[in-house]
Amino acid sequence: MQEWTWFEKFLDDIVFLVEAGEIPMSRIDDAVERILRVKFISGVFEHPFSDQSLLDIVGCKEHRLLAREAVRKSLVLLKNGKDQKEPFLPLARDAKRILVAGTHADDIGYQCGGWTIAWPGDSGKVTLGTSILEAIQELVGVQTEVVHEKYPTKAMIETGGFSYAVVVVGEVPYAEWIGDRTDLSIPFNGSDLIIRVASKIPILVIVISGRPLIIESQVLEKIDALVAAWLPGSEGMGITDCLFGDHDFVGTLPVTWYKSVDQLPINAGDSNYDPLFPVGYGLKMFRSDDDST
Repeated sequence: MQEWTWFEKFLDDIVFLVEAGEIPMSRIDDAVERILRVKFISGVFEHPFSDQSLLDIVGCKEHRLLAREAVRKSLVLLKNGKDQKEPFLPLARDAKRILVAGTHADDIGYQCGGWTIAWPGDSGKVTLGTSILEAIQELVGVQTEVVHEKYPTKAMIETGGFSYAVVVVGEVPYAEWIGDRTDLSIPFNGSDLIIRVASKIPILVIVISGRPLIIESQVLEKIDALVAAWLPGSEGMGITDCLFGDHDFVGTLPVTWYKSVDQLPINAGDSNYDPLFPVGYGLKMFRSDDDST
């Protein structure tokens, strides 16, 4: 059944249940009344259509700058250096050679997630915007070579002469129950890719997802820096604003980042609360005396 015909089955079921006495008509009237009340208050009946004259400014420079700001303020820095005394970020703009890898490094659709253009979302250039790869290419020095390879080979990793690597992994877009999973490991063998790259090159990992994904301890210990970017949308420059030090990270975790799905449900205050990163966690690159995070 096509998703756009599901409402027809819903209507048939509602009519059947009302006629069978399973759902009282008063319940239907109550639901309709609440819907109509909101429509009357919002003026939908007086002005049923949007103002088409505003279309010309949708996606204008001001809108994209605001979206870019929202991206950088939502990023959460989870790890910065294997040793706290030697932070990995910010990244050097003048590095000789940078490897950018992973399924999500150059994909606007993955950055946007579900409910974007199509109901469940999609991959690829689904809308105008800047991918993370494009943002990196925009910000590095003119002498820096950026090499993009979604799945770099062992030979490339070992002999590429890279100063560092940026590996971007995450989930495919989804909406509603399509995203239900019992396995919340990083898709596309993301953990294997991280370990393979990290074995030879200093590595920053960016996770694109609408929820925490499983990062095993043996993976985390090999990562030099880790950023949760959530679903940043079309403005990849908001990510590089922080990676290269133009802005500090200010985001903190709105949820607990668990170690495994066996811990779910997990909540701060549980007697056995033992997360990978607790709710409210978030690092900064540039700590001041007033910082408490």
